[in-house]
Amino acid sequence: MRAEIVSIGTELLLGQIIDTNAAYIAGELPLLGIDLYYVSQVGDNLGRMTEVLGRAWSRSDIVITTGGLGPTQDDVTREGIAAMLGEKIYADATLEKEIREFFAQRAWKMPESNVKQATLIPSARPIVNPRGTAPGWWVEKDGKLLIAMPGPPIEMQRMWEKEASPRLRQMMKGEVILSRTIKTLGLSEAAVDELLVPFLKDTNPSIGVYAKSDGIQLRLTSKAARREEAAARIAAREDEIRALLGSCIWGLDDETLEGVVGWLLAARKWRLAIMESCTGGLLSSMVTDSPGSSAYFKGGVVAYANEVKVAWGVPSGLIERHGVVSTEVAAAMAAAIRERMKAEVGVSTTGVAGPDELEGKPVGLVYIGLDDGRTQRVVEANVPRRRVDIKKRASVHALFELRRLLLDGG
Repeated sequence: MRAEIVSIGTELLLGQIIDTNAAYIAGELPLLGIDLYYVSQVGDNLGRMTEVLGRAWSRSDIVITTGGLGPTQDDVTREGIAAMLGEKIYADATLEKEIREFFAQRAWKMPESNVKQATLIPSARPIVNPRGTAPGWWVEKDGKLLIAMPGPPIEMQRMWEKEASPRLRQMMKGEVILSRTIKTLGLSEAAVDELLVPFLKDTNPSIGVYAKSDGIQLRLTSKAARREEAAARIAAREDEIRALLGSCIWGLDDETLEGVVGWLLAARKWRLAIMESCTGGLLSSMVTDSPGSSAYFKGGVVAYANEVKVAWGVPSGLIERHGVVSTEVAAAMAAAIRERMKAEVGVSTTGVAGPDELEGKPVGLVYIGLDDGRTQRVVEANVPRRRVDIKKRASVHALFELRRLLLDGG
């Protein structure tokens, strides 16, 4: 079946919010065997909304909308659906009672404008929304389906998971679509694409190659009559890709690099200490994004100024002789922080974040130091020249190199 997502809200068109709802639903539809062909956005304008909904209805089997179900005058999704289908909106007493009870249970006074949310059209059935006051609509007409859900992600996702998705699963018969994401670092998008040439023309499983902030990602998608068959096809192709890309592959699907590194540190019962300069604390922040990081992360120091590096154990003469952006200083930073914090492994970053050169060295040059008391490594990286990208890419690269050290056994 062909699906289309229509995201509704003028704030989307103004760039005030990012359309995470469409991305979420797009990731869910393949699991139901539903092909997503189009994603549209439209503002809170009844005429344009009716036009967009009509186009979606004419070319798709399932239309899914998010947003515009609130109580204010600019929330006109219900009116747009009614106009598109040529039906009249009517007030539903049961829905109004439920909305009033929602407010009463919280000891809130209900604005009368919320009564607007207690409406339906003849072909619509309400979808419950225990997290808000906006019921969804489940509309079946002329062999097609329209699902209208609220815009707030916490409400939309609950409605999808508990209400819409189970109903769709019961309806769907035939093919199942499965996907797997393989995450890599250390090769350019073009290099990965060249290595995968033998597979790129295949359509089942198909391969998409995408550049992300944490490396190059490959998305394998397979369609089959049974879930097991699709999974087997993906597994076979994944084995072939692993043989080609080897250690450049660091994770799958929802795994994060900081999560993978954290698991490896915990497994070895190692504690990590960080001294970072050009990354400005971002590396430490990423490490602590993983739940349970207190078990293996001792702490981090943002040693931006040279005197702070010296205070934490980096010899001042080393900086004078080689410059702060150097392999020697990166190695000394990693060793010093490991020793001072009594950790099993130390990691450092030093580089030129820009916008100007430093010590005659170009913007984007970064050195990453690693020290576990037995092995000392320094890796040179040249990353994009925008300041925020340098910090992010350098932090990601440092985690990747730490993963490599942990896998190698130090």
